[in-house]
Amino acid sequence: MLPKTQFTLYTYKGGLYGWKVAMVMTELGLTYESIYLDFDKREIKAPAYTKYNPNGRIPTVIDHKSNNFVIRESDAIIAYFVEKNDTAQYDTAQRISAVTPEVQDPPASMALLTGLWSGPYFGQAIWIKVYHPEKVPSAVQRYQKEALRVIGVLESVLQKQEWLVGGKCSVADMAFITWNNGSLGMCLNDVEGLELENDYPAFHAWPQKLMARPAIKSVWKLRASLQG
Repeated sequence: MLPKTQFTLYTYKGGLYGWKVAMVMTELGLTYESIYLDFDKREIKAPAYTKYNPNGRIPTVIDHKSNNFVIRESDAIIAYFVEKNDTAQYDTAQRISAVTPEVQDPPASMALLTGLWSGPYFGQAIWIKVYHPEKVPSAVQRYQKEALRVIGVLESVLQKQEWLVGGKCSVADMAFITWNNGSLGMCLNDVEGLELENDYPAFHAWPQKLMARPAIKSVWKLRASLQG
């Protein structure tokens, strides 16, 4: 039996990476079914899933209309949707890819910086603060310092322009939204003297503009409804 939707998205209700993929797919008006893996039951390591993603990580997307083509890792999935490739092209109108001759750094490559910046620093700070069995203040401080350095870089860009690249909201911006909304407060809530709104005003306003977009708002609302 053929799938009812073009894509299947394997993801996790409480994670962040799968939700940014869902936002991009929703922005593009793509039809997809989300399958939420149960981490407690170790479904992410079960053969039914690892046959698609041997690394046992989320998210994974299957493109059913392209011979069930499998794409793994969130940034690779986003690039698949917005960059021209041999399989298909899904953002022909450049709604969120914003690639123009004037843009030397395509948004998809800018989006990869979330994997190099936000993910490691925010994620490690939260892991050590909340989940690590031992308290290691020096490690937390290190990752908080790096997170603030990244925020400073973004602030320097956003002070000069509304969006990161291309003169409009693109996947470069969307790639950061789940980290900014889902973990930033937890990462930095105990940094003495920090006031994001005053210290980094352009950065602080940026996710609020993103969350005002109907597609992003609807996906984030769905995420919130599944957390209970």
